[in-house]
Amino acid sequence: MIKIAASVLMAACAGYGLHAFGQGRLDARPTVVTIGSSSSNGMSFAWLYDSTERTVYLCRTGQGANTVDCSAKTTLP
Repeated sequence: MIKIAASVLMAACAGYGLHAFGQGRLDARPTVVTIGSSSSNGMSFAWLYDSTERTVYLCRTGQGANTVDCSAKTTLP
């Protein structure tokens, strides 16, 4: 009787383990998303949203410049 009860208990635990493993989901969303971009008079701008920190960044670069400045940012409530 104890062997049967132990077998049923082990089968129930294994079934629950497989069910719990099957419910797990991998979050594959990108962390930084481009909201928009524009350019005017040789200046280029891009707005980026970081979903992990809930922050919006403004990046800019000038004509012929090899650097990108992304120092402007704001955190959403």
